[in-house]
Amino acid sequence: MSTPHATHPSREADPGGTARPDVDVVIATHHRPQEVREAIAAVLEQEYAGRVRVLVVFDGSDPDPSLARPGDHRSVEVLVNQRRRGLAGARNTGILTSTAELVAFCDDDDLWLPGKLERQAAMLASGGPATCVTGIEVTYDGTSHVRVPSPEDLDLRNLVRHRVMEAHPSTVVVRRTALLDDIGLVDEDIPGSYGEDFDWMIRAAMAGGFHVVPAPLARVRWGGSQFSRNWSTIAEAIDYGLAKHAVFHDDRRALARLLGRKAFALAAMRRRDALAWSLRSARQSVLEPRAYLSALVALRLVSADRLLATAHRHGRGI
Repeated sequence: MSTPHATHPSREADPGGTARPDVDVVIATHHRPQEVREAIAAVLEQEYAGRVRVLVVFDGSDPDPSLARPGDHRSVEVLVNQRRRGLAGARNTGILTSTAELVAFCDDDDLWLPGKLERQAAMLASGGPATCVTGIEVTYDGTSHVRVPSPEDLDLRNLVRHRVMEAHPSTVVVRRTALLDDIGLVDEDIPGSYGEDFDWMIRAAMAGGFHVVPAPLARVRWGGSQFSRNWSTIAEAIDYGLAKHAVFHDDRRALARLLGRKAFALAAMRRRDALAWSLRSARQSVLEPRAYLSALVALRLVSADRLLATAHRHGRGI
C-alpha cells in the first residue's frame, strides 16, 4: 500500500500556462485482472496537465500489488475495501482516501477515451455545477451504440423518469468538497449496491446538477455485470429506492418505470405475484413498456434473458 498524498493538493500547469487541478480516479474492482489493467492504462494515457492518481480498490478479492505505480505526475495505488463489502463500500474507500481537488470514477471494465479528463476539468473550471459527465459508447456482443445526454436529460425530473443511462458513473468527475458535503458518499445500505450509481446521480442532481460534455468519452463494456441477472437483489434495491426517494412518487411515469422493473425481476424469478406488479406499473402509465415485457415473461411467452440480451444489443437496459 502507498501512503496517501498530502491533504493540500497542488495544481500543475502545462507549458502554455493552463493550470489544472489534481485528480484522484477511483476504480473499484473484483476478479477482473485483465479488464482493470486496461481501465488503468486508459486513465494514465489521458493528456492532462494536472496530476492523476489512480486508486484501485479491491473488493472481495486479493489485491494485486503489481498494479501499483509510484510517480509524481501519474501514479497508481492499490487499496483494499475497508468498508461494507460491495461496490458502494469500495467506491467510498477510494473517495475517503482521495485528497485531490477533483475525484473521478471508472468501472473496472470500462475505458476512458482520449480527451475526457481535460475537457471535463476545463468545464468544471468555468464554475457552476460541481459534477461533470460525458456521453458514452456502449459495446455489447459486437455491437456499439453512442449515447450522449443533453443538460435537459439530466434535470431531476427527466433523470428519475427515464433513468438516463448515459449519465454513467465511469464519466463522472466531481469536486471533492461537494462530493463529501452536498452530495455525500455512495449509499452502502442499498441491497447488493445495485443502482448505487443512480442513487448518487439523483443526489448530485438535487445538489446543483451537472455540466455535460456533449461527446462520448467513455467506452462502457456491457455483458459482465454482476447485477444484470441477480433478480432478487434488483427487486430489493428497487423497494429501497422507492422508500428513500420521494421524487419517484411525484411522477407517475417515474413510478411506473420502477414498478415495471420490479415486475420484470419478479417475472424472471417466476414469482406468482409478477403479473400483479405488471398491472400496478400499467396503472401508473399505460405507456410504460416494462409493464408489458414483464407480463410476457411472467406468462412464459419469452424469457427474461432473451429480452435483456436484445435490449443490450441496442445499447439499452430493462
